[in-house]
Amino acid sequence: MIYWDILPAFQYPNIPISQYPNIPISQYPNIPISKMTFILIYLAILAAALLSVPFLQVRAKGLVTVAAVIGCALLSGYLAGNALVGNELEILLPGTLVTGGIPIRIDALSAWFILVINFTMITGALYGLQYMKAYREQTANLSLHCIAYLLVQSMLTIICAVQNSLVFLFAWEIMALSAFLLVIFEHQKPETLKAGINYLIQSHISIVLLTVGFIWVAYRMDSYDFKAISEFSAEFGGANSFVLFLCFFVGFSLKAGFVPFHTWLPYAHPAAPSHVSGIMSGVLIKIGIYGILRMILLVKTDFTVLGYFILFVAVVSGIYGVMLAILQHNLKKLLAYHSIENIGIIGIGIGLGTIGIGMNNPLLTTLGFAGALLHTLNHSLFKSLLFFSAGNVYQATHSMNIESFGGLIKKMPHTAGLFLVASLAICGLPPFNGFVSEFLIYAGLYNGLGGNSPALLLALVSALFGLALIGGLALLCFTKAFGVVFLGTPRQHFHQPQSEAKTGTLVPMYAIVVLMLAIGLFPGIFLEALSAPLAAFQAKMPGVENVAALPENVGQMAVNIGWCAAGFLALAGLVIFIQQKMVKRTPGTIAATWGCGYVGDASRMQYTAGSFVRSYRKLAEPLFSIHKKKRPVEGIFPTDGWQETHPYDKAEAWLIDLPLRNLKNFIGKFQFLQNGNPQFYVLYGVVFIALVILIPIVMGSIEMLIKFLNQL
Repeated sequence: MIYWDILPAFQYPNIPISQYPNIPISQYPNIPISKMTFILIYLAILAAALLSVPFLQVRAKGLVTVAAVIGCALLSGYLAGNALVGNELEILLPGTLVTGGIPIRIDALSAWFILVINFTMITGALYGLQYMKAYREQTANLSLHCIAYLLVQSMLTIICAVQNSLVFLFAWEIMALSAFLLVIFEHQKPETLKAGINYLIQSHISIVLLTVGFIWVAYRMDSYDFKAISEFSAEFGGANSFVLFLCFFVGFSLKAGFVPFHTWLPYAHPAAPSHVSGIMSGVLIKIGIYGILRMILLVKTDFTVLGYFILFVAVVSGIYGVMLAILQHNLKKLLAYHSIENIGIIGIGIGLGTIGIGMNNPLLTTLGFAGALLHTLNHSLFKSLLFFSAGNVYQATHSMNIESFGGLIKKMPHTAGLFLVASLAICGLPPFNGFVSEFLIYAGLYNGLGGNSPALLLALVSALFGLALIGGLALLCFTKAFGVVFLGTPRQHFHQPQSEAKTGTLVPMYAIVVLMLAIGLFPGIFLEALSAPLAAFQAKMPGVENVAALPENVGQMAVNIGWCAAGFLALAGLVIFIQQKMVKRTPGTIAATWGCGYVGDASRMQYTAGSFVRSYRKLAEPLFSIHKKKRPVEGIFPTDGWQETHPYDKAEAWLIDLPLRNLKNFIGKFQFLQNGNPQFYVLYGVVFIALVILIPIVMGSIEMLIKFLNQL
């Protein structure tokens, strides 16, 4: 017989405390012992790793952390995999007098995000194991780094599983603090510390907004369970539900990086170590997407209006993010702005699916949410691969300035190839995974054009234009990034010779490529895995019953995409094969490049990153704040001519810099109080004490006077 002796008496008041050790597990039906065992083992692995890491040797710290990450991922992944095939987990854990019972619910939506989180956290840990060897002398920093990494993984998993608002906020806070520690690993750099503090402050603004929403629900419904949000919407509805959703949406958008709540992201991603940048862009910002999707499942409101709102924010985010990405000269900052772009693409899918719910259109709902959920996975793959590639470049050159690179494909062929694959995927080109999810969103947008609503037609045409514009600008951006970094000749000579990254960093990167190709070639398998999450969103449609989770035409579409991707891959292979055969038959000759009658420095006769996008910059200049510095070019072969452009985010200037400047000016008006005179400080104390004494007396006198007047 198995017994539980850990449940508090207040949760089971009918059972005497003296009998707790003798109560069989059968009397606690909310806790299946087999699944509870997985949770206990998970907590044991996590606790053992957290407690042991500070006392281990440097090499052992990384190995134990990676082992713990993989172990926790396997355990939570097993429960998530079961939930995706219909065996959802629902457990009521003992809580406290404050929280009450703590429901753990791993449904299909939670399961999908847990699996996405686990894969990226594993590849990030494996990559980081090799990457962090360059910092092995920083023993204390490494211990804190490993602990923070484990806490981020565990808190992300808990956020997806727990449905008690107080515990959710606790896990959200621990996640934010742990991510802050990961970002400021190189805290001796002022810009890194500034980026980390910026991230921490905006994370706490997010927490405040989420807290307001949860407290509002708890005050009205007297419950911290997420189900109370649905009950709140059903009872109060209307404007209350919409305002509640907006409160949650802004809170989660600060984490996800929707415009204009994105200003922390372009600083935190470049400041962090590359494996941390990979997980931040790959999964940390996706927890904001999870929160928005969870609220769509819980809140009951006008989904058509809500869908239009999300669609508008998403299109603006996607276009704004990619437009700013093109102008960046820091490789990791360029990738960070592309995270905003892809969050916009995910948001377009969410908005499309939400409109489908409001209009009772099962196909629109399926295509929208399927595209959003699949792109969540896809972005976590190719964006983490891009950041890992950028990390290889950084460790080879100790620079992220795109203008200083060139010709690295000769020194780092594996990294160049992996960066190219990820670039093709993020641009939505076949046969890679990005094409599949974007195709689903395109299909949903085209499907919705058949509606009779002028508002719907305008919204979908605008979204189609926006999505096409995003794709075209992304191609321009990554043509620039790959071409300037890896092709041509070196623009700068670095102190150390460049060489390919170690095998330890390349293995997890190739594992990501394998999964990206699998999604591109066999999308039907992954869409089938999304059947259960899609069914949950379809259930939100009023009056629609017994709808297949994955319509037959969508399944056939996935098969066709797979065949087209395979054909595209075969055609590319055939072209390469023919080209190689032709090259072998032609004798190679080596000669100097024709210099148009001039002989000079070849490295200065190629495109820079700035000159490559100069025409675009001229067109986009009115929309952004671009500061230019230059020295005029003189002579045929100038030696001292140069030009620099520094783009700045206008949203940051208006929403962050301007309010802070006004606040600083306002506070400065009271600077006279801090005059350094001790007599004045004593006077302030006397005045404060007098006010503390007099205010209650005055308030009491007023109250007595009011009572006296009432008696008259």
